Amino acid sequence: MPRDYRPAKSIRVLLAEDQGMMRGALALLLGMEPDLEVVAQVGTGDAIVDAALTYRPDVALLDIELPNRSGLDAAADLRDQVPDCRVLILTTFGRPGYLRRAMEAGAVGFLVKDGPVDDLAVAIRRVLTGETVIDPALAAAALSAGPSPLTARECDVLRASADGATVADIAADLHLSESTVRNYLSSAIGKTGTRNRAEALRAARQQGWV
Repeated sequence: MPRDYRPAKSIRVLLAEDQGMMRGALALLLGMEPDLEVVAQVGTGDAIVDAALTYRPDVALLDIELPNRSGLDAAADLRDQVPDCRVLILTTFGRPGYLRRAMEAGAVGFLVKDGPVDDLAVAIRRVLTGETVIDPALAAAALSAGPSPLTARECDVLRASADGATVADIAADLHLSESTVRNYLSSAIGKTGTRNRAEALRAARQQGWV
C-alpha cells in the first residue's frame, strides 16, 4: 500500500504501554501507516476502558504488565464493555500461560514486541477482518506446555502472597479463612513442584499462569 495513500476511513488504534519511550515510538511508527490512526495512548491498565469508551478504537494494542491493572484483565473488560473493539496483546513476555489467558479474556491476537512494525500493522488489519493472529513460536510452545494446573483460586492466593504478605493478610484480602489459604498455598506449591510459596509464585509467573 503506497505511503501517500489515505483511505476514507482509517483503522482507529488504542495503544496501552507503560514505557513512555516505547509507547511514543510505536505510536509514531504506526501513524506512518496510511490506513492506521493511533487515537489514544495510555500508560496504565485502569485507563484502558475509559479511553476505549471515549475514542472508540477499532483495535486495542495492550501490553500485559501494566500498572494498576494488567492488560489481560483489561482485555476481559473491553470484551464486556466495548465488544466492537478487537484486542491484540503485544508483550515482551512470550509465555505460554499468557497466551492461553489472553485468548480466554477475548483477545484475538498475541505478538511479542521484538517483531517488525510492518508485521504488527499487518496483524492489526488481519484481526479487524475477523482473523486470529498469534506468534507461531508462542503458539507451538503453548500447545506443548499444556494448560495451567492451578485453579483460579490458587492463582488468586499466589498473587496475594506477593511482597511478603502473611497468611492472615491473604485471608483478609480474599475474604477466606486462614486454613483455606494454607490449603490453597500447599496445593499450589505441590502442583508447581516447588518448596515454598515464593518459589511457587515465581514458577507460576515464569509460565504466565498468574
